[in-house]
Amino acid sequence: MVTRIQQRAELNRNLGDEAHKLTRALKGDQKTQGNWGELVLERLLEKAGLVRGREYNVQEMFSDNEGLRRQPDVILYLPENKHIIIDAKVSLTAFERYASAENAQEQKTHLQEHIASLRRHVASLSSKNYQQIYQLQSLDFVLLFVAIEPAFAAAVQHDAALFQEAFERNVLIVSPTTLLATARTIASIWRQEQQTRHALEIARQSGLMYDKFVAFMEDLEKVGKNLQTAHDSYEQALKKLRDGKGNLLRRAEQLRELGAKNSKLLPNQYFDEEEG
Repeated sequence: MVTRIQQRAELNRNLGDEAHKLTRALKGDQKTQGNWGELVLERLLEKAGLVRGREYNVQEMFSDNEGLRRQPDVILYLPENKHIIIDAKVSLTAFERYASAENAQEQKTHLQEHIASLRRHVASLSSKNYQQIYQLQSLDFVLLFVAIEPAFAAAVQHDAALFQEAFERNVLIVSPTTLLATARTIASIWRQEQQTRHALEIARQSGLMYDKFVAFMEDLEKVGKNLQTAHDSYEQALKKLRDGKGNLLRRAEQLRELGAKNSKLLPNQYFDEEEG
């Protein structure tokens, strides 16, 4: 019970810290908001199981077909050398004013400003033509990441045309929830890709090992045949030495018997067969 209370207290502290950071980001300048949005984006990708430098990277510099320098916030890597570009630079000042408004008229005004801000960013993002970066094989659309779920929901709920207009400009507006689902799908694809690569590598290594084993068996058969040939040659040579009338062994022994000066004797087993 005490542990649960401590965990809840810790969770509340964390939520309070995040809320404080969010408030400061929303009330700060656009660069601060952009940096905060990029931080949220990277944490979300990490939560999905993606690894920086392997399945995604941030702030990489490229050149488009016209030689202009482009620096997308995030590049998501896909199998077969495909890429998804994500942009997280969204001004949320108008949404903060909308959320803090004290009457309906102020809310309406600031909500319209928030939606207009998103439209401007969609137009700006579309004009950058990130899909034409020749070093990348990007999909036909880029993702516009809105770091705060309510800001995304408020915009698309009060202006149903916004999402479609963005899509027609090859921009897909996503929230933390939708992007997390996409990122987890990509992480799952990478896991399957790795498993497939491992299976292919195992099959390749197994084939190489089998070929080596076959070659070894062929060499072993050659060794066996050579050993048999050597044994047969030995037997034939031995027969020439000890078999038949007047063989070399008997003649050598006769020379010894006749008085040849020798210091060694032939082994008795060479004469067993003849004597028998």
